[in-house]
Amino acid sequence: MDLKKKRVAIIGAGPSGLTACKHALGKGFRPVVFEAADAVGGVWTRTLASTRLQTPAAAFRFSDFPWPADVSDDEFPRHDQVAAYMAAYARRFGVLGCIRFGSRVLGAEYAGAPEQEVAAWERWSGNGEAFGDGTGEWHLTVKHGESEEIQKHEFDFLILCVGRYGVAKHPKFPHEAGPEVFHGQVLHSMDYSRMPHADADELIRGKRVVVVGSGKSGVDIIAQVAQVNGSKYPCTMVYRHANWAVDPNLTWAAFFEKLMTSRLAELMVRKPGEGLALSLLATVLPPIRWLIAMATEAYYKALMPMREHGMVPDHSFSAAMLGWRISVLPDRFYDMVVDGAIVLRRCESFGFRADGLVLDGAGGERVDADVVILATGFDADRLLSGVFVSPQFREIVVGRPSDTMLPLYRHCLHPRIPQMAVVGYAESAASIYPYEMMAKWVAHLLDGAVRLPGVAAMEQSVAEWERWGRWARRHSGDFFLKSCIATVTTWYHDQLCRDMGYSPRRKKGGGLLADWLQPYGPTDYAGIQ
Repeated sequence: MDLKKKRVAIIGAGPSGLTACKHALGKGFRPVVFEAADAVGGVWTRTLASTRLQTPAAAFRFSDFPWPADVSDDEFPRHDQVAAYMAAYARRFGVLGCIRFGSRVLGAEYAGAPEQEVAAWERWSGNGEAFGDGTGEWHLTVKHGESEEIQKHEFDFLILCVGRYGVAKHPKFPHEAGPEVFHGQVLHSMDYSRMPHADADELIRGKRVVVVGSGKSGVDIIAQVAQVNGSKYPCTMVYRHANWAVDPNLTWAAFFEKLMTSRLAELMVRKPGEGLALSLLATVLPPIRWLIAMATEAYYKALMPMREHGMVPDHSFSAAMLGWRISVLPDRFYDMVVDGAIVLRRCESFGFRADGLVLDGAGGERVDADVVILATGFDADRLLSGVFVSPQFREIVVGRPSDTMLPLYRHCLHPRIPQMAVVGYAESAASIYPYEMMAKWVAHLLDGAVRLPGVAAMEQSVAEWERWGRWARRHSGDFFLKSCIATVTTWYHDQLCRDMGYSPRRKKGGGLLADWLQPYGPTDYAGIQ
């Protein structure tokens, strides 16, 4: 079987799709990338004017492609800089020539052995190899451009790089307390972020705006609205829980980040599939991690007016790390609160009325509004499962009823879905280089360099991650983001390195001390191609 002649399809040209294509090209394949938009970069091409990275440039980059010289390592680049970086990466490595823009995949259907037979296989794809025995293939139904033209395409392997942020999650309301009774405009943060910047500003200019939610998108939107309207038309943020939104400009912020993200720090948390010795260390060492987290909390509380404005989270900084519920605060956020441009309202519930919102039941505080923006999250599972035509595959790929981990081996392969990989679902502090590591692993799999265990062993590994996810959820105060690997990213990369035949000890120079004390980052994995 000539592997290089095999047809590989990639859905999505965001960061994960770009690096998946780049590394498949590097192995001699010629993948086809289907992208519904007209540009590369995914969410970075349709976001708020004020959006910046949540991590420094040094942590958010591809391993072998540096940022331009005018972007410093400790800078938090703007969204347009990120989009330009993605486009430059695609040009540099010949990815643009593989992309079919304006091509929306309506459905993917596996054509090969019947699903009952697939479910009984003892080896993934029948024989443990990427392309199986050569008889199975994926049929993609694709709508091209604005026309009604529908085409069918056949491929030997499918890589899903659809991300997590394409399907809005809307809260449910009691009868006559939902958006239908509101006389103003209601939209989700996803729709607001996708608007042209001038249109977004015009929508909220001179309006009473309420933003529901205190997550990353919520604080960014409320800051942008406040900058447009000022204190004349204050913007109200309605939220149930405060999250850890920190000021990256504080002097010791980077120091605490490095303390919490080294290989040594990972010894202080449980890890999926760890042996007895590591388990004992993860039992004995947590007091050290707790002290570091408490020092970090005290530092931020002392230098940021969280208490004064009711923005102290209910959960610890350590818990927030486990579920990666940490965001970067927009510039001058608390200054705008003091100036009256931002109003903070904490409540347990809210509902709509004709001219705004009512908090905590019918007799609660009323908040007048012309526009309500729901920063209430995304349904990542629906986005992923919606690709499949098969009801069986739609159900098993997201692992219902689990809300902790997708049931994917190495966060890439479902043991019971053949010739298909997922790249870019698992979350971490700086997701781009874990996406790249997944892409490298999948490329090695396509090339025959990764030898998979049997389905039973793959499912055992999946179960270990699921047990770890349940532990992480318990210890994060139920603020755990599904498939979040933020506190075990290096441990996960170690697994991928060993699978690909590389040493997981990637620090060049500095010896053992550097390997344990220095944080791991993208450039440590540049040698893996």
